[in-house]
Amino acid sequence: MAAQEDQTVKYYTLEEIQKHKNNKSTWVILHYKVYDLTSFLEEHPGGEEVLREQAGGDATENFEDVGHSTDARELSKTFIIGEVHPDDRPKLAKPSESLITTVESNSSWWTNWVIPGISALAVAMMYRFYIAED
Repeated sequence: MAAQEDQTVKYYTLEEIQKHKNNKSTWVILHYKVYDLTSFLEEHPGGEEVLREQAGGDATENFEDVGHSTDARELSKTFIIGEVHPDDRPKLAKPSESLITTVESNSSWWTNWVIPGISALAVAMMYRFYIAED
């Protein structure tokens, strides 16, 4: 069954996608999927300029940075026309999957726990002194 699904996927090269960056044909890439947003340009809540700036390229990072709602993510699925060809995927930046800091992160425990803890303690002490003066 999975093999049958793979045959129905339309693949586009980066070269093909980059040709679609105008008002008559606006395509973007999100997480290796290709979206034709031409009919959505005027409806986009952030304005059509935002989509035009990303047209013909990978908009994954910008899409995730904005923090789109669940409804927006569901709506976006209706514009999928295919996927980036597997040979071209290494040319794109790897999509970020999570913003959660993990144990494997390069951040130290010092910056993740001690500094915020000391900051919270300092704020609590300033608040206590402020209340004591009244």
